[in-house]
Amino acid sequence: MIVVNDINGLNTGGLAATIGFFDGVHLGHQFLIKEMIRIAQMRGIPSAVITFREHPRKILQDDYQPKLLNSFTEKLEHLEKTGIDYCIVLDFTIELSHYSARDFIISVLSEQLHIQTLLIGYDHRFGHDRSEGFEQYKAYGDACGMEVIEVSRFIEDKIAVSSSEIRKQLAASEVEAAARLLTYPYRLKGTIISGYKVGRTLGFPTANIQVDEPFKIIPGIGVYAVWVYLQDKRYKGMLYIGNRPTLNNGNSLEVNILDFNGDIYNNEISVSFIYYLRGDIRFDSLEALKQQLEKDRMEVEERLTE
Repeated sequence: MIVVNDINGLNTGGLAATIGFFDGVHLGHQFLIKEMIRIAQMRGIPSAVITFREHPRKILQDDYQPKLLNSFTEKLEHLEKTGIDYCIVLDFTIELSHYSARDFIISVLSEQLHIQTLLIGYDHRFGHDRSEGFEQYKAYGDACGMEVIEVSRFIEDKIAVSSSEIRKQLAASEVEAAARLLTYPYRLKGTIISGYKVGRTLGFPTANIQVDEPFKIIPGIGVYAVWVYLQDKRYKGMLYIGNRPTLNNGNSLEVNILDFNGDIYNNEISVSFIYYLRGDIRFDSLEALKQQLEKDRMEVEERLTE
């Protein structure tokens, strides 16, 4: 996959493309992209995904805080796995937001990017007021010699797959359901920072994680079985998200890494959410908390068997 950041240097001779933010590059996105690649091969032209580095709404609203499934780097990694030839990264600007759908299709997609065939998701809208739909897009495409094709929505287990649906699942701690729609376990990446160090007094030292991408979704409160990627190795881990009701000392995102010992502060770490184990509990004593952690550890050992 060739990543194109400067469209002025783009010289492909014609493309089949689809456009969107593609947060998560989930099953629905993959369905659309697969169809686009199939049509590109039939037409004998390269395939391309057109996307944006930042969420367009964030450019229009300074205080908007998107809830992301992927960082930009992660999105590129997942897009590359689809087998597309090009990923064209557009800078969404205030000026671009003023384009009508007609102007965008003719001036940007046709004249600048040389799109010959454009595939549009069933619910995708663009243009400054987003009031027009596929019939208008097709007419504008016809006017400049561009084939515009609408792709139906993708249904999985009677669920219309969308980024918003996956965000709901993660917020509800349903990481297994989210992974099915994403086609991969949800992952957080960050840096290990110093914490209260209470866990080590209980025999469960934890790595406190400061997430790199500030707008990434943090799954719902609870305890999870996770795979931990640290110093080029993979470990089993039990990860806690919550406000530590037993200790009453603030919010936390921390992971106990099984079978690991060492000083890891300031190291990079990533965790993949595999199973939700339980919700947050306020225990009457630290001993009761320790006993529960022992049970959690045993469950993690049993469930992470890959």
